[in-house]
Amino acid sequence: MADPTPTPTDPTPIDPTPVDPTPPTTPGPPPRETKDPLRRSRTSGAFVGVVLLGLLLLLLIVFIAQNTQTVRVSFLAWEGTTPLAVALLIATVSGILLTAAAGLLRIWQLRRRVKHS
Repeated sequence: MADPTPTPTDPTPIDPTPVDPTPPTTPGPPPRETKDPLRRSRTSGAFVGVVLLGLLLLLLIVFIAQNTQTVRVSFLAWEGTTPLAVALLIATVSGILLTAAAGLLRIWQLRRRVKHS
């Protein structure tokens, strides 16, 4: 009768499943993250916004100072003269307001569709 115990010369079966070398994690609090002292904050965002707004206003002052020649403006029944910079700024603000109004109407339309569906 054959001995059921394997001998050192017998090939042993190899388990095909890979062994994960990392130890199992135990439940508990997650490791604390160290806070970066140079992280972004609302104050730093506000500071960047103020600096960018200041640069924009500086460019606006230069624009107005360089475009002081008077131009004749006509719109429907209105007619008059104004500095070129003022006329261009009024046109720009009017365009921005019209675009914002169209966007606002579209947002209201989409919200109503979502609300009623």
